[in-house]
Amino acid sequence: MAAYLERRGYGYSQTTIHKYMNEELGLYSIVRPKRPGTKPGKPHKVFDNKLNQDFHADKPNQKWCTDFTYLFLKNGDVRYNCAIIDLHDRSVVASVTDKHITSDLAVRTLQKALDSQHLTKGGLLLHSDQGSQYTSKAFIEFCESVHVVQSMSKAGCPYDNAPMERYFNTLKNECTKLYEFRTDEELYQTVEEFAYVTYNHVRPHSYNGYRTPYQARTAA
Repeated sequence: MAAYLERRGYGYSQTTIHKYMNEELGLYSIVRPKRPGTKPGKPHKVFDNKLNQDFHADKPNQKWCTDFTYLFLKNGDVRYNCAIIDLHDRSVVASVTDKHITSDLAVRTLQKALDSQHLTKGGLLLHSDQGSQYTSKAFIEFCESVHVVQSMSKAGCPYDNAPMERYFNTLKNECTKLYEFRTDEELYQTVEEFAYVTYNHVRPHSYNGYRTPYQARTAA
C-alpha cells in the first residue's frame, strides 16, 4: 500500500498506513480456513536441490518455481491451484485451478507455461517440492520430453521454495480471501485475472524495486 500511495505522490510510512487502515477504515487480517490433508504417494524419483535457495536469475526463463495451493468455494469444497513463477522477475507464467491435485494438473500447468514462452531447448530449471505430483513417473517423463531439468526442495523445508510460498500468500491475502465463490467458474476466473493481470501488470513487487513483474521483464 505504501508503494501505491508513493506512486500518487503521498509519502507515508508503513506504520502510519497500517494505523489508519486499522483504526480509521476498520480493515483487519482474515483468518484462513484449516488446510486440507493430503496423502503422500510413493515417489518414482526424487531430484537433488539444484536451485539451493539461489532465487536470482539473470534473464527470463532460466529458473522457474512451481507448487500447489488449496482454495475454497463458499460451501467449503476444496479446489487446487498449480502455479509457476519465473524467478527473474517473479512473474506468473502459468496458473491452473482444478478439483483434484494430480500429476496431470502439474503437467497441464507446465505445458501452459511452455506454450506461453519462446524457449530454446535445454537450460530451463524447474524447482518444486517433493510432492507426489512432481515425483510421479508421468510428470518426470513429461519434463524429460520437453528438456526441462527438475530440482526439488529438501523434505520439510518450505524455505527452499520461498518465492512460491510468498506468491500464494499474496494470492490469498489480496484476492481469494476477500470474496466468496459460489461456482468453480467464479473462482477460476478470479484467480487467473489476479495472476495474469493484477500480479503481473499492476501490483508493484519489492524484488523488482517496486516495479511490476511485467515492467521488470520487458526491461530485461
